[in-house]
Amino acid sequence: MIRVVELCKKFVTYDQTIQAVDNVSFEVRPGEIYGLLGPNGAGKTTTMRMILGLLQPDSGYAEIDTIRSDISADEIKRRVGFVSANAGTYQWLTAREILSFFGDVYGLPYGRIQQQVERLGDLLAIHPYLDQRSATLSTGQRQRINLARALMHDPPIMLLDEPTLGLDVVGSQIIFDYMQMLCRENKAIILCTHRLEQAQHVCQRFGLIHQGRLVHEGTMPQLQQQTGHENLVDIFIGLLRPEGDSLLARPVDESWMSKERT
Repeated sequence: MIRVVELCKKFVTYDQTIQAVDNVSFEVRPGEIYGLLGPNGAGKTTTMRMILGLLQPDSGYAEIDTIRSDISADEIKRRVGFVSANAGTYQWLTAREILSFFGDVYGLPYGRIQQQVERLGDLLAIHPYLDQRSATLSTGQRQRINLARALMHDPPIMLLDEPTLGLDVVGSQIIFDYMQMLCRENKAIILCTHRLEQAQHVCQRFGLIHQGRLVHEGTMPQLQQQTGHENLVDIFIGLLRPEGDSLLARPVDESWMSKERT
C-alpha cells in the first residue's frame, strides 16, 4: 500500500520560489491503478520522486508498507518498480544482458534471474529480440525492455511516469494491457500520463493535480459529480480554463490584417 501524507516541496532559485508540491495526500491500495494526472509542471513527477526517496520533502512524508521514503530510501527502492519515458537502455547491451544486470543489482540469484527473464519474455512478448543490441530496437521495443526491467525483482508497487510517451497506438495499448495485468497480480500502481482517454479506462481512482495541489480526487463517477463534466478531457479543460473563458467564444483578432494591408 502507498500512503502520501501532506507532501510539500518548493524549489528556490536566485529570483523566485516555486511551490512544486503543496500539501498533497492520497492512498493507493493493492490491486488498484491510481491515475495521478495533471498538466505539465503540475507537480506529478516531483511527487513521484519523493515517493521513491529521490527527493527529500520539505514537509510531509510518503510510505510504502509502513516504510517511509524519507527515512529508508534504499528499502523503498527494493519494493518499487519505476518506469519512466526518460529511462534509457544501454545501447551496446542486449535486452537479455540489461535484464540480467538489473536482476543482479537487486540481489537476485542467478537461477532466479534466468527464470524472470524467461517469464517476462513471455509476458511482454520480447523473446524475438532478447538477444539484440538495444541500439537496434525501436522505441516501443525499448520501452517494453524498460517495463521488464522494472519487474525483474517482482515489486509490489509500480510507479509509471509517462510510460507511453513516444509510442504509437499499438505500443501504447500494450502498456495499458500490461498495467491491467499488474493490477490482477495485486500490485499497487500509480500512473502519470497525458493519455486521458486510456487512463479513464484503466484507472480505478484519480487524483487531479494542478499548480502543486490535489484539486480533485475520486472514482470517475465522483469526479463527474464534483466537476459536472463527463470525461477527463473536459474536466481538464475546465480545470485549466478560467470560468466562462472559451477559445471558441473569443473574438478573432483581425488587427494583423489591417497592418498587412498597410
